[in-house]
Amino acid sequence: MSNATLSPLPSADHEVAARLREALLAASFTADGLLDLLGAPAYAALARSEIVPALRATRGDTPLETLVRLFLLQQPVPHARVEGVLPVHACVAGGWLTRVGDAGGDLAATVDVRPYGGPDGEDWFIVSDLGCAVGGAGGIGNRDEGVVLGVGGASTTLAGITVRTPVASALDLGTGSGIQALHASRHATRVTATDLNPRALHITALTLALSGAPAADLREGSLFAPVRDDETYDLIVSNPPFVISPGARLTYRDGGMGGDDLCRSLVQGAGERLNEGGFAQFLANWQHVEGEDWQDRIRSWVPRGCDAWIVQREVQDVTQYAELWLRDAGDHRGDPAEYQARYDAWLDEFEARKVKAVGFGWITLRRTSAAEPVITAEEWPHPVEQPLGDTVRAHFERLDYLRAHDDAALLAGHFRLAGEIVQEQVGLPGAEDPEHVVLRQNRGMRRATKVDTVGAGFAGVCDGTLSAGRILDAIAQLVGEDPVLLRDRTPAQIRLLVEQGFLEPAPR
Repeated sequence: MSNATLSPLPSADHEVAARLREALLAASFTADGLLDLLGAPAYAALARSEIVPALRATRGDTPLETLVRLFLLQQPVPHARVEGVLPVHACVAGGWLTRVGDAGGDLAATVDVRPYGGPDGEDWFIVSDLGCAVGGAGGIGNRDEGVVLGVGGASTTLAGITVRTPVASALDLGTGSGIQALHASRHATRVTATDLNPRALHITALTLALSGAPAADLREGSLFAPVRDDETYDLIVSNPPFVISPGARLTYRDGGMGGDDLCRSLVQGAGERLNEGGFAQFLANWQHVEGEDWQDRIRSWVPRGCDAWIVQREVQDVTQYAELWLRDAGDHRGDPAEYQARYDAWLDEFEARKVKAVGFGWITLRRTSAAEPVITAEEWPHPVEQPLGDTVRAHFERLDYLRAHDDAALLAGHFRLAGEIVQEQVGLPGAEDPEHVVLRQNRGMRRATKVDTVGAGFAGVCDGTLSAGRILDAIAQLVGEDPVLLRDRTPAQIRLLVEQGFLEPAPR
C-alpha cells in the first residue's frame, strides 16, 4: 500500500498541538460552538459530507467562521484573516497549514480537524485526511486506498457500547483516526493502538495530541501481529475493516481475507489476549450461508474461556450489501461498465461461498474462569439507547448471578424491578382478562417481553422487600393455585426476566 498520492501530514509535536488546541478552544471551535454557529440543519448536513449549508452560514469574518472554513470546509482563507485566530508561523512550520494561491497569500489546512464532544463534556478534536471526516469514498470523493477517515456511524456505535470501567490496559486494533484510543485514554492507564496503515497511526497521534489526551503506544501491523506473546489487556476494542468483498481495494474497510475470515480471526484471537474479567468488543459482518444457522456460525468463533454476547443489528441480502459498499467506494459515479463488472464480481464471490445474506452487529467477549461459559446470540434490529456500555457490563454481571444461583437459591433471592419498565396489556375491549401482558424497557436495549399474569404480578411487586418464593406463595393464594407447583414452574420465567434486565438482584 502506498500513500504517495496523499498530502504530507502535520508533525505530532505536542507543543504545537497544544498551542493550536488553545487557539481552537478560544474561538469556540467545539461541538457546541459549531451547533450554535451553523444551526442544526447545517450541522447535520456536515455529517453527510454536505458543505453548502455550512458555507452559507460562515460568510462572516468571526474567528469561529474562519476556523470552520479552514478546517471543516477546506476553503483557502487569506493569511491576514487567519493571523488573528491561530499561531500561523507555528501551524505552518508544524505542517497544520500550508500556503496556497498567488504569492502564498492564502492559507489552507493540510488535514480535516473536526470538533467532537467527549462523554463527559470534553472538547476533543478528530483529525482525518482532507474531506474524509465522515463516510466512505463515495461521500468524500477520495478513493486513495491509504485514506484515513474520521468519525462515522460505526465508530460512534462502538464507542457507545464499550464498557467504560477503569482498567490498567486497553488495546485498540485498527485504530484509524484514533477515536477508540481517545475514548480509552479516559479510563485506561495504558493504551496501545495498532493499524496496518502507518498513516493512520500518525493521524491517531495527532488526534490524541490535539485533544489534550495522553499519548498511546502506537504499533504498525495487522490485527494482533504487533502484540507481543506475553501481552494481555483488560479491554480490547476494534472497528475492523469488516467489509466482505472480492479483494482488498480500500484499506479502511476491506479486510483482505476471504469472506468473514478477518472478523472470525479477530474474535478467535482475542481470548488469549484478555485478562480475567476483561472485555473484547467488536463490530463485525458475518455471512449467512445456505443451510447454516448464522448463530451457530458466530458461536463457533467464540474462544474457549469466554462468555459472549452477540447482537445482530441488521441483515442485508447480497445485492443490497454489494450496492451499499460499491456506493461507499463511489463506484456508482464512475464508468457504468466498470461498476457492473465490480457488482458482478461481488455476486460471483457470494455465489461461490453460498452466501445468501450478510449480518452486521456487535460481538462482546468477557474472559471468565467459569466452568461453563455462556454464549448469547440474538437478533435485535430495534432502536436502543446509547451509550450502552453500562448495559453491556450489567448483562455479564447478571450472567454471573444466574450462573451462581440454582432454582432454590433464585427463589430465596430478592429482586426489584429495573428502572423505567412499563406494562402493556393487550386484549379485546371489554374483555375481563388481557390476551397477553408485555413488559417494556424504556432504557438501554429497550426490550419487550411477553409474560403471563403470574409473571406480570411477580414483577410488579418486586421491590427488594420479599423473597421471590414468598411473593409466589402470596400470588398462589390470590389465584387459588398450588404454591408448590407455582414455585416449580416459575423460576424459568424469573431467570429470563433477570437475564434480559427487567429484574435486578436486590442487595441484602
